[in-house]
Amino acid sequence: MLKTLIVVCVLASVTHASPHQQARPIIDRALAYLRSQQDESTGGWSHKVDSQNLPAITGLVLDGMLMDRRIDQHDPVVARALQYIYSYRQPDGTIHDGMLPSYNTAICLSALSHVHSCDAAETIAAGQLAIRAMQWQTGVLPNAQPYNESVDKNHPYFGGVGYGKHSRPDLSNLGFALQAMHDTGVSSEDESFKRAMTFLARTQMHDETNEMPYADGTRQGGFIYATTPNAESVDSRPGQSQAGTIDEAMLDGTTVSRLRAYGSMTYVGFKSLIYADLPPEDPRLQAALHWIEHNYTLDENPGMGSEGQYYYYAMMARALDAFGQDTLEVQLPNGISREVRWRDELIDRLGTLQEHDGSFRVLDSRWMENDPVLITAYALIALEIASR
Repeated sequence: MLKTLIVVCVLASVTHASPHQQARPIIDRALAYLRSQQDESTGGWSHKVDSQNLPAITGLVLDGMLMDRRIDQHDPVVARALQYIYSYRQPDGTIHDGMLPSYNTAICLSALSHVHSCDAAETIAAGQLAIRAMQWQTGVLPNAQPYNESVDKNHPYFGGVGYGKHSRPDLSNLGFALQAMHDTGVSSEDESFKRAMTFLARTQMHDETNEMPYADGTRQGGFIYATTPNAESVDSRPGQSQAGTIDEAMLDGTTVSRLRAYGSMTYVGFKSLIYADLPPEDPRLQAALHWIEHNYTLDENPGMGSEGQYYYYAMMARALDAFGQDTLEVQLPNGISREVRWRDELIDRLGTLQEHDGSFRVLDSRWMENDPVLITAYALIALEIASR
């Protein structure tokens, strides 16, 4: 009888472990791995001697590390990594090694949002100006002429951000830019957020709020990648989804091929709408939530399979944490609904993907997710957020 009671008590304690308790050993192994992978000569991660570097990877590692309350800017590993990021600062406020200025700048700003120093504050202020300047918009911002290009609100690029100067905008880069602005304290009333709402509307597959022809009649509610696949297709405005197309039933009973909304972009769009301080009843938020509830899974990046799966986990954690609810009422294909505790399930899933050395299993090579440092950084961010 006594043995039975002990087993029951042990099982109960495991069942009711908090997300923080569940995540801690996984996080600790990931942190140990990342510390072991810091480049000794530069202080960065995934540093290359013979080619251009992406300080964004170091930014992602730092962002995850500094979410941990046990680690601060005085940690020797962090201090060296900060100097690595500062070494890539450019006169116009961007942070990069000659390529992908918006991507690198935005991610590094999110990491610097955890740091309290004059260097960090000055870098953030300059970086915010640079991000604003790289957003497609009408007119020219003061002190931002190298990057700004003027398009009116009717142009499919308006409000978006690409990988850098002159580049076709996409939702992923806009998402990183808005994340950086949000993390560094920029108000949702800022013009950068207001402009972004136009691009967000045009990448959401929601007929009520998206006037683009590729969204006619669609009720998916999720998000796609871009308003055009390339600069040559601006006039035709076909839109672009990395997940291809699906046959969607229209209200009149017909079936039409439509761009397919997919997981990672839907969570990016959802959190961006939340950061813009839309009220919960807003139809754009409700449509995105509907998609999430009907496509919830941790087995893949919905619509993309294993491609971008760790990025998907990080975006999911950020979005659902911003949403502010620990549970979701998800809809199963058989019509039955179930309540999920997404924090617990995400932590459990990542636990199954961790290797013995603390890194995470490579699932796909697309979007650099064959780099164990990059995917471990994504996983660490997801774990730290899920365990709050």
